[in-house]
Amino acid sequence: MTERIGRCMRKTKETEISLSINLDGQGKNRINTGIPFFDHMLHGFARHGLFDLDVDVKGDLEVDCHHTVEDTGIVLGQAIADALGDKAGIKRYGSFILPMDEVLALCAVDLCGRPYFKYDAEFTVQRLGGLDTEMVREFFYAVSYSAAMNLHLKILDAGNNHHMAEAMFKAFGKTLDAATMAESRMQGVWSTKGSL
Repeated sequence: MTERIGRCMRKTKETEISLSINLDGQGKNRINTGIPFFDHMLHGFARHGLFDLDVDVKGDLEVDCHHTVEDTGIVLGQAIADALGDKAGIKRYGSFILPMDEVLALCAVDLCGRPYFKYDAEFTVQRLGGLDTEMVREFFYAVSYSAAMNLHLKILDAGNNHHMAEAMFKAFGKTLDAATMAESRMQGVWSTKGSL
C-alpha cells in the first residue's frame, strides 16, 4: 500500500481551514483550532490512531465555537476520504471499547461509503474549556457524513465530562486505525458489490 495522505482546505465567511492527515503516520501532529480543549481532543485522536495530523483553523470564535468545530469535522472527513481513495485492500470495519478511568466508550465504524451516525452520550456540563459539549456530537456527525462512513459512538459508563469527551476521541482514533489497516488477503474492496 502506498502512503495514504489526505488534504483538504475550506474557506468561508465563517472559517478558514487547512488540514492534512497521514493514515500511515506515527501520531505526530500540529494542531491549532483556536480552542485549546478541542486541540487536546484532536491530539488524542491522532496520537492513539497513529495518524500524522496537521490542522490550522481560523474561525469566528467571537461568535461561538460552532462553525470552527463543525467545519473542522467536515474538512477532516473529506481528508480521510481523500486519503482512502477507492478503499481497496483495507479491513473496512473497526471497533474499540476504550476505558478512561471510570468512563467506558464504545466506537464502531464501517467505511462503506454510506454515511450514517449514531451517538449516545449525555454530558452534565455545557462547556469543557472553550468547547461547548453539544459540539462533540456535531463534530463527529460532520466527520461521518463528509467521509461517508457509518459511525457509532456510545458512552457505556458515564462519569467525568472531560474523560467522556476524551474517551470518545481516542476510541475513534483506535477504531479508524483498525478500519483503515491493510488486509493482505483482500485484493479489491471488501464488498459483495465490488465497490465502496
